[in-house]
Amino acid sequence: MNNSHTFHIPVMGTAFTADTPLKVAQYGINSVISIVDDVLLERLRKLYSEQNGYNYTEILKSSKDHRADRITSYLNLINDLSYRKFKEFTLSTKERFEDIKKYFTLLPNSSHLKKDFFEFTKDVFDFEDLKSWLISNLSMGSIDVNIMTKVDKTNYFNNKELSVEYNDAHSALRGYAKSNLESSVIFSAGMNPRLYGYIGKFDDFYPNKNGYIKKKIVLKVSDYRSAIIQGKFLAKKGLWVSEYRIESGLNCGGHAFATDGLLMGPILSEFRDYREDLICQTYEVLEKALNDNKRIVPNNTLNVKITAQGGVGTAKEQSFLLDHYKLDSVGWGTPFLLVPEVTTVDDETRKKLLNAKEDDLYLSNVSPLGVPFNNLRNNSKDIEKIQKINEGKPGSSCPRKFLALSNAYGTQGICTASRKFQKIKTKEAINDDSIDLDKVVEKTCLCMGLAASAVITNNIQVKESQTVSICPGPNLAYFSKYMSLKEMSDQIYGMSKNITRADRPHMFLKELDLYISYFSDKLAGSANNFSKKQEKYFKKFLNNLNQGIDYYSVLFENIKFKFMQNKDVILVDLDNHRNILNKITVELDRLITAKTS
Repeated sequence: MNNSHTFHIPVMGTAFTADTPLKVAQYGINSVISIVDDVLLERLRKLYSEQNGYNYTEILKSSKDHRADRITSYLNLINDLSYRKFKEFTLSTKERFEDIKKYFTLLPNSSHLKKDFFEFTKDVFDFEDLKSWLISNLSMGSIDVNIMTKVDKTNYFNNKELSVEYNDAHSALRGYAKSNLESSVIFSAGMNPRLYGYIGKFDDFYPNKNGYIKKKIVLKVSDYRSAIIQGKFLAKKGLWVSEYRIESGLNCGGHAFATDGLLMGPILSEFRDYREDLICQTYEVLEKALNDNKRIVPNNTLNVKITAQGGVGTAKEQSFLLDHYKLDSVGWGTPFLLVPEVTTVDDETRKKLLNAKEDDLYLSNVSPLGVPFNNLRNNSKDIEKIQKINEGKPGSSCPRKFLALSNAYGTQGICTASRKFQKIKTKEAINDDSIDLDKVVEKTCLCMGLAASAVITNNIQVKESQTVSICPGPNLAYFSKYMSLKEMSDQIYGMSKNITRADRPHMFLKELDLYISYFSDKLAGSANNFSKKQEKYFKKFLNNLNQGIDYYSVLFENIKFKFMQNKDVILVDLDNHRNILNKITVELDRLITAKTS
């Protein structure tokens, strides 16, 4: 597919972008569906089948492969409905001309396609000629999917453990592989060797002679080293990574996978400077593997896209990332939570998002995965959780079990947010002073919370909690209004003003601030049990942060024309961050001295 746009909409939660392709794919915009929650996808399949006159037969849990089958069926439906909407553009008549125009008004003014369309239609024209032109020039947005590699729970059928291909992430991959989508799967949350090995079971992931791959692999990575390690690992299996999607470790929504102080600017710079090396090194491995396995070898070296996401909020930042770092696309996630036309968020939660300030958006420990999780203060799921704690009945009934990954109390796994787990821990705490019950009961049922918005918004009748968890990034605090898709597109491409707060920090400086706070909190938390291993970790983290500040000082001095109006503010802010870091360095030196004395 040709990309009409230079932005994409990343995955958000399990519900918030679950049906986004139905709303944006016809306009040539790429978006991502989470395929973690097959229960939610099956409910949405029923909803959209009935709304569009499709026959619906429920896929029951009594089928051993129900998870993969549900995912396949949902993706096929969304693909079919999205294509029908897109096709309407190419078959439109005079009465639908305003709908046709919307496709092009969403494009940047620099788009040749946009210019050609308005040139074509500025005078009297024949609609049959227009149809032919649209068929030749329009492309549908890609319907991509996301799989969290670590969410790969072992499953059971009739109380017997199933083989590994029935694990959650494996089943999700199979569901996608069996679908008729021509798109990409984004793997996030790190490397899962068994899952990566399973990809090779499906022919759609291999290239043909011309380099065409029906189902492409995208890796969400935090640095260049991770990219080349994972890229080569997959290449040895004859699998090509078509895109490396760099995400800020902290200036993003959802789970936060912090780096060791490596900042986004230096990371992007390394990808830009060594992009060709990455391609050449991995392709050499790929070519050998394909030959060894007697598979088709493409005629030419395959292409790799480099994209980024996390904290972007202005057209200047968008164009800067594209131009300076030679990116192929930029992800805009959190701001789209304020676009009802695009994301599925219930009215009550969206209102809380609209009014959220910096202090309302915080990095929490509520996730059962044990990974820091971006949270919205006073979301309805957390309010429900506190009520249960006060009633002496903490924890969730755990109906989904997607995050039942702990084997602490049995081989079938248990979720740390479950009532069962927290009840056991509460009893253990009577005789074990080391158990911090506050940390035990703070875990939230994300499986239900992240799916609830779709249930509420679509008035799906269920007998379960409908309280909502949501995971916006810190960037949300600087957006102050609901937006239409057109307004959001105008914001991205610099055709509108006053959508973000005037005091919004540059995305790189916001990330730097988040990392310094994260570093400071980590250091304070280790003061009572400071070890040699921690000393090594903190020194490395500190060195990376200092190098990042040095990089930004040179960067913003040399490209001042890009940010002429706030260049001085940026440079002063960098000095302030350096001073803060110097004070933290003194504290680190004190801990090291105290440990060795």
